[in-house]
Amino acid sequence: MTRKTYNAPTVGASGPYSHVVDAGDYVYFSGQTAMNRNDVIEKPDPAKQMDIAIENLFDAMAEVGIKETEIVKVNMFITSMDIFEEINAVYAEKFTSPYPARTCVAVKELPLGADVEIEIVAKRGL
Repeated sequence: MTRKTYNAPTVGASGPYSHVVDAGDYVYFSGQTAMNRNDVIEKPDPAKQMDIAIENLFDAMAEVGIKETEIVKVNMFITSMDIFEEINAVYAEKFTSPYPARTCVAVKELPLGADVEIEIVAKRGL
């Protein structure tokens, strides 16, 4: 079986990877930052970065027909826990209850100076 991969035309990439890998029932989405289609990180405040990163994910989801209700796991990486409340507020606005499982980890740094990165796993048909 050949791996099915997809890239959203509106979303940039900071390296050699696919935005989406379709593994049948489960669909894996690479981490997204506030990168625009020109491969440049938008560096406004962390809340706006989170908003752009989530919109990038939603664009990638649209490429493979995944709905927000099919997301089962979210991993968030942030460069400081000092921005957690700010990005968490954006997350709460963009996603609906019941929320998927989620992890948030503070890391030393992210590619190209981003403050926020978010990745998801979805299961078709939920």
